[in-house]
Amino acid sequence: MRIAITRTGGFAGIERRAELDTSGRPDATHVEALAHRALAPGRDAPVRGVPDGFHYEITVDGRRIHCADPHLTHEQRELIRLVLKEGA
Repeated sequence: MRIAITRTGGFAGIERRAELDTSGRPDATHVEALAHRALAPGRDAPVRGVPDGFHYEITVDGRRIHCADPHLTHEQRELIRLVLKEGA
């Protein structure tokens, strides 16, 4: 499974992007389940957040959703943190 995160907005307005491939990871089952749960409450179009907050585009195997701070679910936060930290 390929998971991509694009983060935009924030005070500085700097875009950050990372991608993670779950194949070969020892925690692949956990990460893939987390990705499916993170997609469930997402929206297909960009959403409003708060001024200077981050906006996220999460893409999992071609399916794309949008979400924004502070309205992220626990699963979305965890997935975003993981991919931005460990992804390339």
